[in-house]
Amino acid sequence: MKKSVKLIGACTLILCFFAFSLNSCSKEAEKNIDSKKNIAFITRMNYGYHWANVKLGADAAAREFDVNIDYAAPNDEEDIECQIKLVNEALDRDNGKKIDALILAASDYKALVEVTEKAYDRGIPVIIIDSEVDTDKIHSYIATDNFEAGQKAGKALVNIAGTDCKVAVISFVKGTRNAEQREEGLMSIINKYPNIEVISKEYCLSDVKLAYNLTKNIISNNSEVDAIVALNEVASEGAAQAINEMNLGGKVKIITFDSTLQEINFLEKDIIQATVIQNPFSMGYLGVKYAVEAMEGKQIEKRIYTDSKVIDKDNMYFPDNQKLLFPFTKWIR
Repeated sequence: MKKSVKLIGACTLILCFFAFSLNSCSKEAEKNIDSKKNIAFITRMNYGYHWANVKLGADAAAREFDVNIDYAAPNDEEDIECQIKLVNEALDRDNGKKIDALILAASDYKALVEVTEKAYDRGIPVIIIDSEVDTDKIHSYIATDNFEAGQKAGKALVNIAGTDCKVAVISFVKGTRNAEQREEGLMSIINKYPNIEVISKEYCLSDVKLAYNLTKNIISNNSEVDAIVALNEVASEGAAQAINEMNLGGKVKIITFDSTLQEINFLEKDIIQATVIQNPFSMGYLGVKYAVEAMEGKQIEKRIYTDSKVIDKDNMYFPDNQKLLFPFTKWIR
């Protein structure tokens, strides 16, 4: 018999918390009037469960290490030019709010190289989190091992749908390094089985509605689809919503990424069969921690991987996994 867990206010806490107070391209940062070190923290977009958890981790570290964080992000993950503009604005401030370190989750592997190197060449510690940039001019890269996470999704697919099946893949933003690495890891498993056929690969641009519509189109055009692999939280939610509405839950298997409250609900209902969860809180926390150490002149590791894990309906109730799924919950025994 599965053991349920009572959650006190946690579910809405994380999502409501993510009124994220992020600057966007149309909103100037509030001025910081104290003398603490200032860290510019620029992510790929300013909403979503994943980024809310990154921010919670960063905020915890900011309190611990007594630094200020100025958050900024584009409104849309694919708005690469906006992210470049935000980095340049942070680097070129002359309003008494000069930054002492940069933490960046890059929207594009190649396009963010110039501004990343600009910061590094100015002697500003640069910490890259979540998604990589194609340069060695950084102090540390902190992220999920996305190739390995993609492999975990591939192994889950084989375990759930078998070695003779038709599969659709819904990724997020083309050109983002973590998307590419997850795809590569997934395909490294799929390619071992000649009877697994990938019939479609689409990009949802981190838009739930687009992921939903892409899924419906895939099913409408390919009635023999056995499984869908969705490679981030937005793709996952959109795909699961579509499969649920089409009454195909359990018939079309879904392997997802991340652990939004909606994904967990679909996992419990067997609409989603497995999800690869990350540790975004650690990315945010370690990003700030190592930015502080770099500012202090300490040597830090060049590459740090946070863990990923496959969660399914059978293991989601394990206490350790519940803490990963609900990291900010007050638990009742």
